[in-house]
This record gives sequence, structure tokens and C-alpha cells, in this order.
Amino acid sequence: MKNKKSFVLMFMLAIIAAFALVGCSSDSKKEEAEEKDTETETETNTEADSQYPITITHALGETVIEKKPERVVTIQWGNQDVALALGVVPVGFSAANFGVQDDSGLLPWTKEKLDELGVTDPNVFQDTDGLDFEAISDANPDVILAAYSGITAEDYETLSQIAPVVAYPTSAWTSSWRETVELDATGMGMKEEGEQLIKDTENLIAEKLSAYPQIEGKKVVWVNFSAQDLSQLHIYTPVDSRGAFLEELGMTYPESVLEQITDPASYSLKLSAENVEALFDADLIVGYGDDALYETIKADPLLGKIPAVERGSVAFITSETPLVAAGTPNPLSIAYTIDEYLELIGGAIDKIEK
Repeated sequence: MKNKKSFVLMFMLAIIAAFALVGCSSDSKKEEAEEKDTETETETNTEADSQYPITITHALGETVIEKKPERVVTIQWGNQDVALALGVVPVGFSAANFGVQDDSGLLPWTKEKLDELGVTDPNVFQDTDGLDFEAISDANPDVILAAYSGITAEDYETLSQIAPVVAYPTSAWTSSWRETVELDATGMGMKEEGEQLIKDTENLIAEKLSAYPQIEGKKVVWVNFSAQDLSQLHIYTPVDSRGAFLEELGMTYPESVLEQITDPASYSLKLSAENVEALFDADLIVGYGDDALYETIKADPLLGKIPAVERGSVAFITSETPLVAAGTPNPLSIAYTIDEYLELIGGAIDKIEK
């Protein structure tokens, strides 16, 4: 009798345990379903946060990007470096047209980043004499980045038949390195990453500048002289990225030069040697050239009277160095050349006190 009661009791306990397991299983499945719903909701919110389609307004119109691009093409100057700095390898990009020491079309900072990303055979467009529309089309891009460029309205229309095009914000060849990063990064669906890249580059510049306090507040002009024709001077204005970067380093253009600029959107200015007095207020002259050119200018009866030339406060960048291409800066070129650039400028400024 006792054994029979024990058997009944064990049987009832087994039934209760079975129901408990079913209940736990149901609760577990319910929790899994809720977690899955939460994950789906998070993914949906992330997609919403990216806010596609993206509309980018620029000097040549409006560009609509329907979804995050997977195949990025860049054209003309420096845009490939922005993409690479953000970890994106373009499926095609334009060859650099000056400052390159071989036939690769790659500046050293571009090659360095490509090597870092494991790219040994990039698709480089040999288009220094004009855009290669066929090569661009063959790269099958989802977006074409040209935030720093000189493309025409006709170029833009042709390129837009291939893929959405991100052009410059106001005028040809005048985008600052920040504007280039902002537009190119936005075009790749990487706006926040672009903002961080700008902050990191600004911090690097500030850190390097701290070793050259003599630069702050000096008056500077970027002037290109030609030994073949000393009667005309070619000046890059503060609108040009070269002039803008000099100002970012803490210098300013003299008012006497700014008064010569009739088109505020123009990146360059021609100045007759007869008006050379406009350069007399410059503490420093920066330009492309070498020692031989400097000696030619110094011996000229008009140009030799420029105070910066007389005392040697001239920072000439020679074609034998990649620094010749660093005047149009971007995050990669700045990181690669800023030590050499600041040393050159700082050394020229030091001659003011001698």
C-alpha cells in the first residue's frame, strides 16, 4: 500500500515538472521573440538615422544619393585622399598631375595609405589632360566625388549620366580642405566620420604649430614668379586652398594685396611688376621656385626691392619634393608634410629678425 502511494506521488510530481518546463520554454521563446523585435527595431532606427536619400547642394546643382554607395570614384585633385583617410578605397581615381616623382600618378601620402589598406594595384585614371569619361564609366561607380575640382557644367552633366556627382560648394578650385572632407564624406554616407577626421586634423595642425610661435600674425602672400617673364606675377588669393591654409596656420594677407582682388571668387590674381609695392607689406613670400629663381628675382631692379626678397624671407617650394603638391592640402597630405612645411616657413620668418 505504501509503495502504491509513493508511485502516485511520484507520478503527480512528474506531471507538475513537465508543465513547468513547458511554461519555461514558452517564456524563453517569448523573450527571444521580444529580443528579435528589439534588434529589428534598432536596425530600422539605424537605417532611418542615415537619412537616405541624401541631397547635397553644390555650385553645379543638387545631387541626390539614394543609398550608401559601395563603389566610389574620385576625380581630379585630392578627393581620393579623403576617401582613403576614411578607410574607403576608390574603385578608380585621377592621377596626380604635379609633385609626383614617378609615373605611378600617386603622391607619397596616397601610396602610403594604399599600402596600409593592402592595395597594390589601384585603378588610376591617366586623365591629367582631361577627364577620361570612358574609364570612369567602366569603374561602375555609385558616386563620383569631385568636391575639390575644376569640372565644368558640361563635365558635370556628362558625369551625372554615369553616377551622382558631388561637386565643389561655390567655385572651381576654391574648396578648403574642410569643405572637401565635408562634401566627400557626406557623399559616401560618412558625414560623422568626416567630422571626426576634420577634428583629428585640426588637432594635429595645432600640435605642430605650437613649436613655431613666430608664425602667428605674420603677413604672407603666395606668389609665383617666372624667370622667363618677371613683368607679371601670379598670386594665389586667400580663396585658393594654398592661401587659405597659410591663413589657417595663423598668417594673414596684407591689405595692399587684398585691394588688388577684383573678383572675390577667383583663386588667382595677376599682378604687374609695376605694382610690386603691393607686396612691400608682406613679412613672408611663399611660392614655387628654387634658389636660382630667388637669385634672379633678387637681382631684378623692381622685384629685388620687395623687403621680403631683400632679407630672404622667401619660402620657395622646389619641384624636386612632394611638398610642391602639399599647398593644396587634405588630411593625408597635411599629416605627411606639415613638419617640413612649417620648418620651411618658420625658417624664412626667422630671417625677419636677423
